[in-house]
Amino acid sequence: MGCFTFIKVMMILFNLAIFLSGGTLLGVGIWVKVDGESFLKIFGTLSSSILQVVNVAYLLIVIGAILLVIGFLGCYGAQKESKCLLMMFFSVVLIIFIAEVAAAVVALVFTGLAETLLTGLVTPLLKEKYGADETFTQIWNITMTEVHCCGLNNYTDFNNSYYFDMHHGYPRQCCDMQEPCNSTMAAEMAVQGCFKQILEEIRTNAGVAGGVAAGIAALEIAAMAVSMYLYCRLDEK
Repeated sequence: MGCFTFIKVMMILFNLAIFLSGGTLLGVGIWVKVDGESFLKIFGTLSSSILQVVNVAYLLIVIGAILLVIGFLGCYGAQKESKCLLMMFFSVVLIIFIAEVAAAVVALVFTGLAETLLTGLVTPLLKEKYGADETFTQIWNITMTEVHCCGLNNYTDFNNSYYFDMHHGYPRQCCDMQEPCNSTMAAEMAVQGCFKQILEEIRTNAGVAGGVAAGIAALEIAAMAVSMYLYCRLDEK
């Protein structure tokens, strides 16, 4: 087996794995969107990360769709020795790589901006859905209990909310699990918001996160190098 054939086979197998992973994530994302309650019953108690703050279903669907496209372009492009598909594969991976680098820079340099954006997006959802939407409420209850936090920023996120109007108080997590949780007790307890707590967890595990990010970046660079190698070798055939 020649070098070109070996790399071609590895390219096909690697991207087939990506394609299948993407399909799995897409399927799970659709499952969470359609039947979130059953998903929470199975995995809810294991979750304590940022994925509980954002919409898990849409996140999984988007990531799964992207992996499906990448896997298809790489696998089919290598199999058919299509220069067009290989170049598309290279371009998509390059765009994702640039976006990841940009996101990392923004996350490191503009943490305050990220907090402002999250506050603008998540706080209105907390006011509207917490206590009204069972799945949304359960996700936040698990998050606040396991991470030991209250709201996104602090207990004031629940001011003028559906929950506050119905119960005339705050979730018990805002008062260190004591009830009734009123504004005086919540202010005295001063339980931190989930954003700051999660940020602290990320900083504590920065080494692991950095290693994972470096590994993903290395795989993306290797994928681009291999696709470009196959693209250039096709000119010689």
